Parts: sequence; C-alpha cells; structure tokens
Amino acid sequence: MATPTTERLGSVGAVVEGVDRERLLTDEALPDWCHAALEANGVLVFRELHLDDATQVAFSKRLGRVEVFGDGEHPEIFRVTLDPTKNPTAEYLLGTFDWHIDGMTDDIPIKATLLSAQAVAESGGETEFASTYEAFDELGDDAKERCLATRVVHSLEATQRRRNPDPSPEMLAAWRRRPAKEHPLVWRHRDGRRSLVLGSTTSHVVGMDADEGRALLDDLLDHATTPERVYRHHWRVGDLVIWDNRGVLHRACPYDPTSARDMHRTTLTGDEPVQ
Repeated sequence: MATPTTERLGSVGAVVEGVDRERLLTDEALPDWCHAALEANGVLVFRELHLDDATQVAFSKRLGRVEVFGDGEHPEIFRVTLDPTKNPTAEYLLGTFDWHIDGMTDDIPIKATLLSAQAVAESGGETEFASTYEAFDELGDDAKERCLATRVVHSLEATQRRRNPDPSPEMLAAWRRRPAKEHPLVWRHRDGRRSLVLGSTTSHVVGMDADEGRALLDDLLDHATTPERVYRHHWRVGDLVIWDNRGVLHRACPYDPTSARDMHRTTLTGDEPVQ
C-alpha cells in the first residue's frame, strides 16, 4: 500500500492524498503516519471522505483515547451546530467565532480534534487555523523571554463575555461554575517545541495591570493570526479535518444561526499538561 502524501497549504496545514474510508480502518501504519503528519503540519485535510459516525469514532480510537460527551449510539460524537434541538449547549458555541484553543480551563487540554462536515452553511462557516508554535518561534529573543516568564488565567467567563458583555446573574453564575485555570503563556512541550497559549479564554495576566496585560495578549494574538499565518478551510460536505489542539488556534467564521451547518466532532484525550 502506497504511503499517503501531503500537499502543504501554507504556513499551517496540508491536504492528505491517498486515503479513503476503508484505509482509515484497515491500514496498520496509518495512525503513526497521521501523528507524524499532524506534528509536521498542524492541520490535516481529508477531502470528501463522507464518514458516518461509526467510522469517525472507530478511526479516532485508532489514533488515541477518545473523549465521551453523552449517551446514545455514539457518545463520542459532539455535534457542532447552532440548532438547540440538536445541541442543547448551542448558545455556548457562539464563542467559537473567536480564536481559541480547546480545553484551556482543564488541567490537561485535549490532544487533537477531528471534525467532519455533515452539512455546511450556504455562506460563512469556514474554519480558520493558525500555528502558535510558529508564532512563538518568530518572536524576538526579548519577547520570548518575557513570554516565558508570564502566566495567564483562563476562564469560560472570558470567552462568553466577548459575545455577551452584560450577562444575567444566573448566566454569570453558570459560567463561573467551571473554575478558572492558570497556565504559563508559553507551553513547553515534552518534545522540546514551544507554543503560545492564547485565545478567547484568556482572562488576565497574573501580576500585571489589567490594561497592560490585555494589550500584551491582544498583540500576541494579532502576531499569531496575521493573514499570512492563517489557513481558512472552506468546507465541503464530507470533509474531515484534524488539528493539533496543543499548538494550533482555530475559530469558526460567522454564519447564519438558522443555517443547517452541522459538524460532527471527536476529540483525542490529552496526555500533556501545560507547563
């Protein structure tokens, strides 16, 4: 069986060729190949595979331990849709329109995400990606040292306030039921790589004036997401995209909340704390 190939998309991301649905489940060498390709490219795009939930879950389990979200036939599937009849937490997904890294209020964030397109928006709804490995590498030496000495608090409230700056007391209490988490601004990975930990979950910089800290975080996010560093994925029904959650920011481009857009997500459990 021929080795799959990749075609680089730019600063981050690559299209994978030579893989079909059957190969996802039967090629013994494919999981290791995917992990290596993901490390090299940050984002992997598989065009129009048209996976059903059973196949997506089975392939995800070949890559690692998979998170479970609920009950049902495939509890590993989380539906990314703004339709509250399909996802009771749809309101919170409005926060995904801002740049973020998943799981930043957890001790150990998820390792990677697999997202398959079951239905797409007529307009908008693309997903953008930017590498925070590259963003750190391209800082000057003084900026790197400053970042390495900085710690940041992350919270669900910070994300939700971007979309709803004047919440009701009940809503605020619900946000605060998930504890905030303090992380270093730079994630020192076991393999020696370093990445910036940024995005909409950032509440404030520890020990820094609020405005100064916000300016620092905003400047770094702008640095990480300059247009030449961003890959925008235009979804087709059946696409599968995998990204490295430990060093890749992502966000959904806005779309009509009544859109039929429906993405099915599986996530690989993390095994590396932010340190």
